[in-house]
Amino acid sequence: MRKLPLTVAVLALAAAACGGNTTPEPAQSGGGTTAAAKPLDGVKIEVAAKWTGDEQANFEKVLKAFQAKTGATVTYASTGEDTGAYLGPRIEGGNPPDVAILPQPGLVQQYADQKALKPLSPEVQAQIDQNYTPYWKELGSVGGQVYGVLVKAAHKSLIWYRQTAFDDAGAQPATSWDDLIGKTAQTLADSGTAPFALCGASGWTLTDLFENVYLSSAGPENYDKLAKHEIPWTDPSVATALTKMGQIFGKKEFVLGGASGALQTDFPTCATQVYGQKKAAMVIEADFVAVTAAESGAKVGEEAKIMPFPKAGDTDPVILGGDTAVVLKDSKGAQALLEFLASKEGGEVWAKQPGYLSPNRNVSPDNYPDELTKQLAQTIISAGESVRYDMSDLAPSAFGGTDGKGEWKDLQDFLRNPSDVKGAQEKLEADAAKAFTK
Repeated sequence: MRKLPLTVAVLALAAAACGGNTTPEPAQSGGGTTAAAKPLDGVKIEVAAKWTGDEQANFEKVLKAFQAKTGATVTYASTGEDTGAYLGPRIEGGNPPDVAILPQPGLVQQYADQKALKPLSPEVQAQIDQNYTPYWKELGSVGGQVYGVLVKAAHKSLIWYRQTAFDDAGAQPATSWDDLIGKTAQTLADSGTAPFALCGASGWTLTDLFENVYLSSAGPENYDKLAKHEIPWTDPSVATALTKMGQIFGKKEFVLGGASGALQTDFPTCATQVYGQKKAAMVIEADFVAVTAAESGAKVGEEAKIMPFPKAGDTDPVILGGDTAVVLKDSKGAQALLEFLASKEGGEVWAKQPGYLSPNRNVSPDNYPDELTKQLAQTIISAGESVRYDMSDLAPSAFGGTDGKGEWKDLQDFLRNPSDVKGAQEKLEADAAKAFTK
């Protein structure tokens, strides 16, 4: 649904420092003869994913490590941004790639329903059980069968801020929602700087804000229920989250340009307003804000800093987006590649490359090449069983992923009129009920 790279984009700043592939090729013995045979010698595997450019190059380093270990030959095909449009015809034509990496969990459900996916082998599932919390196994399962494993994550529980704006106002990063509203934002507003730049024209940024507030205030169990529409959007827990969001939306001095200005601002323009135009102090969005901050001339870690999304209840919210690997051809090579990608070893190879964050709890933060990404990785590990996937990306696209419709539009309308919590809930419930029924 997102037309943005789901990447720990601060690492893109380090991309220039990465040279060519240094992964050793399969060793050869003296005299020119090949070393002892490896388990997948002669096996060919095709893997398809959306990545291009630096993201593709870094993933290919992971594939080279797999090839060096197993002897397999792996070729990579880029699907482009519309993964479904690429895979659909190949699946229908009986010529899918061996492995695909899907950017939305909904595609796992769709292809499982079409009988296009192969259940993961016991060896792959053993890696999942060892390295992931049970939530991620459930997320990759359909009808009791495990089909997918999340192999790459984006961290969506962040507030980015401009250090000089904080220094000039005497503001401090917040550790709780009440501190964010009553101290940090108020101090900035009193100094004459708008606390928040909101990308209201990009409705998905408002869903990200809701999800963080809701996970923190309602807890993981209610989050899962609402994500599946097992409780209605008219539930009191939704009212609590919307009311807290209204503490930002309802104060004109808190939002650059007020509601009308925010609703005309898309992503990444709101990040530019913070770091390029210096009109606001904070932007609430994921790790990929780092790209815009750097393009605006703000050095990440110095002028462009992050605070974890502050607790709005009992739970420290950690919400991830990301990419799920699945098997489309049931072969020894395909299953072995997923076993490697789900392993601690595979995750650590990838973690050393720019643009990557692992959902694997056994990949040590020490593997990441900069302090900010180590910090993000540690928050995932520390959150343990409470980490959750982006709720709007789990919903039917008619509700959670369509511009001008469903949750995107309903939260935009709430930004216009944050006093009408009940009305917003009723619209959200009506749209959710329609989408989930279909």
